[in-house]
Amino acid sequence: MKASNRPGEEEPGPLRASLLTRLIATGLFVGYIPWASGTFGSLLGCAVAFLPSFEEPVVASVFIVLGLLAGVMTSARVAAVDGHRLTKTAAVTKAIFQPEKHREPDPSVVVIDEIVGMWVSLFLLPLDLLTVLTSFVLFRMFDVLKPPPARQVEHVPRGWGIMLDDIIAGIYANLGTRLLLFLLMVTHT
Repeated sequence: MKASNRPGEEEPGPLRASLLTRLIATGLFVGYIPWASGTFGSLLGCAVAFLPSFEEPVVASVFIVLGLLAGVMTSARVAAVDGHRLTKTAAVTKAIFQPEKHREPDPSVVVIDEIVGMWVSLFLLPLDLLTVLTSFVLFRMFDVLKPPPARQVEHVPRGWGIMLDDIIAGIYANLGTRLLLFLLMVTHT
């Protein structure tokens, strides 16, 4: 064991993330699915949105705010431990759509960002099959393409970048879903 600077103090061990931290950051371990973990995280977000009362603005807002704060803390810790580790699917997707180097790690196992982003996508929308499916597809598209300012906020450190790019993708998906539903309604009247 290496001597420390202060008497009675041990050298810090390897970085670890607690079971609870991993449970939250990986969306009940959905993030460990070896392919398309972000898609499965988004599906988990959709499933949670079907809980009773989620359509209520106050309930959805509480979920989003608490999910964001828990996501910032837990994703930062898991990213510090796991680094830039990606599944093969995520590595290929990033190489195609996000070829620039990422300073801040965002490992594939972290999917709390997709879960909360999906909740933002569905915020104040009716939870019917057409709406959820439209919002899901648009969210996944915006999450992968990262239109401004999503790509820029990815670089914010300490878990904020991991979460904020998906919040922005969720906002785009929410607005896009509203627009598509409006156009569908107008064409059918």
